[in-house]
Amino acid sequence: MMARSTSAKKSSLNPMLRPRVGKVVVNISVGQSGEPLEKAMRVLEILTGQKPCKRAAKKTIKDWGIRKREPMACIVTLREQRAMEFLKISFEAIGSKLSASSFDPYGNFAFGIKEHIEIPGVKYDPKLGIFGMDICVSMEKPGYRVKRKRRAKSKVGKKQKLTREEAINYVKETFGVTIS
Repeated sequence: MMARSTSAKKSSLNPMLRPRVGKVVVNISVGQSGEPLEKAMRVLEILTGQKPCKRAAKKTIKDWGIRKREPMACIVTLREQRAMEFLKISFEAIGSKLSASSFDPYGNFAFGIKEHIEIPGVKYDPKLGIFGMDICVSMEKPGYRVKRKRRAKSKVGKKQKLTREEAINYVKETFGVTIS
């Protein structure tokens, strides 16, 4: 029990040990190209304020009518302030509850919203329809960028790696989400 309070004190004193949201990826998978995909892209643009990118099928599945390289889904990557604002409203849509199994060992987590009209402030538009979405959140500590950068790449020490428990505590404190 003492180890947790000591590490909590260290992270509050040292800003380089405080967890933060690296990015939020919002994905709507439609399963077909054409008009349904365009409607899903419009919904994502309304929700996030950014233009979504199309994602194509990786292989052909004849039984489902899917062809390789056919656009099937759309995604948006949110960072910094936009990511935090979107997370706040999306947690309200799921009732501010997350399962502990949603978190991976590195502190990243994901959840889904069954209908986009559950998000506060979004009204049903019969022209667009209703779409579900997946939200994936990548958590990190400041300085973790040295592992990803192209020039002067370096290894990241154990203290800079985020743990599952640290991420759960951050989500509880920052967003007021209950973890079961």
